[in-house]
Amino acid sequence: MPGPSPELVQQLYSTPPDRFVAARDAAVAQARKAGDPGTARQIARLRRPTVAAWLVNLLAIRRPELVADLVQLAEAMRSAQRELRGPRLRELSAQRRTVVGALLAEVRKLAAEEAGAPPAGKLPLTEVEATLTAALSDSEVAEQVRAGRLLRAASYAGFGEVPRPQLRLVTGGEDEEERRRREAGRAPAQRAPGGREAERAADRAERKARAERARQRRALERELAKARADQDRAESELADATEVEHDGAAALDEVETELAELERRRAVAEQELSRAKLARRAAERALTAARRRAGEVEAAVEALDAEDGDSSTGSGEAD
Repeated sequence: MPGPSPELVQQLYSTPPDRFVAARDAAVAQARKAGDPGTARQIARLRRPTVAAWLVNLLAIRRPELVADLVQLAEAMRSAQRELRGPRLRELSAQRRTVVGALLAEVRKLAAEEAGAPPAGKLPLTEVEATLTAALSDSEVAEQVRAGRLLRAASYAGFGEVPRPQLRLVTGGEDEEERRRREAGRAPAQRAPGGREAERAADRAERKARAERARQRRALERELAKARADQDRAESELADATEVEHDGAAALDEVETELAELERRRAVAEQELSRAKLARRAAERALTAARRRAGEVEAAVEALDAEDGDSSTGSGEAD
C-alpha cells in the first residue's frame, strides 16, 4: 500500500492547526477522486497538532539541519550521562541552553513568516521549549521531533534512556556522591560513636527509597502504556468514524444531486403539462367555434332547401 507521499504529509503538518482539517479533507477528497481509497483512509487518520506541536513540526520541516544538531547534542548528553562524565556533561548542559535558545528564536522567525500563525505574544514558547528539552533527554521524543509529526507538546518525566537513580545533579563544585565517598574514606577515629550503625541505617533508608522510586516508576510506566494504548484505540476509532462520516456525506451529496435533477425534470414536466393544458383549451375553444359555425351553415343550407321546395310547389299549382 503506497499511502500518502512524504511531501503531502509534510505539507499538512506545516499547515497552521486552524487550517489543518480543511487541508486534510481536501487531500482525502483528491485521493478518492484519483481512485485511491486506501491512501484516502490513511490521510483521514492524520490528526491535527496543537499550536506548540505545529511550531516544532514547522521547525523540523523548514530547518531540518538545526533539529539534526539538537538530536546529535541529545545523543552526546545521554552518552555523558551513561558514563557519568561530570565535566563533559556540564559542558553539554551549557551548550544545550545555547542550542535551545537559538531554536526558540528560529521558531519565532518561522511563525512570523507563516500566514495564519498566532501573534508573537501568544506563541506557546514555553511548551515548545519543554518539548525541545524533552528531546534532549528522551530518544523517542527526539525521533518524533525529527520526523516533524508531533501531535502535542512533550515534557521529560524521567522515563528516558538513563535510569532515574543514576542521574545526578551536576554543579560547578563537588557533588553529593563524591562528598560521601570522600567522607567514607576518612579514618575510623574521625567517625562519631555509632557512626557505622547510622551509615547502615542511612543505606537501608536509601535502598528503601530507591526501591519505592522504582516501584512508582514501574507503576507510572504501566499507566503510561495503558494511556497510550487507549489513545491509539481512540484515535483509530475516531479515524474510522471520520471515514464513515465522509462516506455518508458523499452519499448524501449524491442523493442531493439526484434530487436536484429530479426537481429540475419535475419543473420541466410541469411546464410542458401547463403548455399542453393551454393547447387543449385552445383546441376546445376552436372546436366549439367550428361546431357553432357548422350548425349555422347547416341551418342556412336547410333554409335554402326549404325555399327551393316552396318555389317548386308554387310552380306546379300554376300549371
